[in-house]
Amino acid sequence: MAPNLTPHLLHLLLTQSSPEAPPLLSRLQVEGGVDASFAYNLNRPASSVNFLPGTGTTARRHDEITVNLASLGVRLAPEPVGFRVLLGFGTGIDVLHRAEPEEDATGPDVWRYVQQASLSFAQGPLTLEAGIYPSHIGLESFQSQLNWTYTRSWMGELSPYYQTGLKGTWRFDEHWSAQLHLLNGWQTIGDNNSGKALGTQVAYADDRWSAAFNTFVGNEGSGDAEALRLFADTVVTLKATGAVSIAATADVGRQARPGTSAALWYAAGANVRVQVAEPVAMTARAEVYRDRDGLLSGIAQTLAEGTLTLEVRPAEHLVLKAEARHDRSTRSVFDGPARGEAPPLPRQHQTLLAVGAAATF
Repeated sequence: MAPNLTPHLLHLLLTQSSPEAPPLLSRLQVEGGVDASFAYNLNRPASSVNFLPGTGTTARRHDEITVNLASLGVRLAPEPVGFRVLLGFGTGIDVLHRAEPEEDATGPDVWRYVQQASLSFAQGPLTLEAGIYPSHIGLESFQSQLNWTYTRSWMGELSPYYQTGLKGTWRFDEHWSAQLHLLNGWQTIGDNNSGKALGTQVAYADDRWSAAFNTFVGNEGSGDAEALRLFADTVVTLKATGAVSIAATADVGRQARPGTSAALWYAAGANVRVQVAEPVAMTARAEVYRDRDGLLSGIAQTLAEGTLTLEVRPAEHLVLKAEARHDRSTRSVFDGPARGEAPPLPRQHQTLLAVGAAATF
């Protein structure tokens, strides 16, 4: 029979994990928060849905007060071993896992509350992380308080927010770093084919500007539809002045399709953020997303959007945002208003007004 832990022994385990490591309790952090919003769509969609299927991780519901994301988790800084487990609840997390392949012991219902669950190891310039962790692709985070705008771009919504696998990061010096990822697939925890994917990143950062070049290479789809996906993403940010920051993004992707031509998509976006005063900032975003063959958005189209966001941070852990956004498509993909007994007519455009608040600890 295993011996019982005495209070003295338990104290030693919690405060002296090794002679060189800091006390365990001083490294352990509880984290969480709530991100809520109200959105009004001038189309007054009959479905009360503001975005395309599988997108809309913030402000997805029309004319409703919605909790996009309520988070709760714990993390241990890697010194040298650590972990992070972060759970999520709300409309955003529901959208996040909809593409999970449904197989034995996996699928949206199995993983629906998981944002992150990973182990990490850090030693000198090398950091390893394994499990479910944030994607290396793109400008925007799944946590809205970290973004310049409240709603996310089409480039963000149609590329991975998370990935599952093993990541290695090597820091060459204080500016340059590189990453290599071995992944199950494109924003999936479960795997629906026999292949694995590789992701890479080369990044530079200093006090004024940063740049990252990200790639994804791997088979996607299952059965007869399984084929090679190639994707590249570039993100550049510049602090032009003490008050003005600029971010630019560009994506291009190609997916082979057995028996027909390859699917192609590409996009570009620009953001300008002005710090009006210490707690107040404004951001303008413009973006064009061309999904030539409808592989990512579900229909062959070109999407364009313009967004203007006012941000106020009245306290360190509270972010308030008010936003106006206009979307257009070359196809009628946005829900229209109810028409009595007749089905609603879809539209090529929509205008969205939203306010959001995110409080974290």
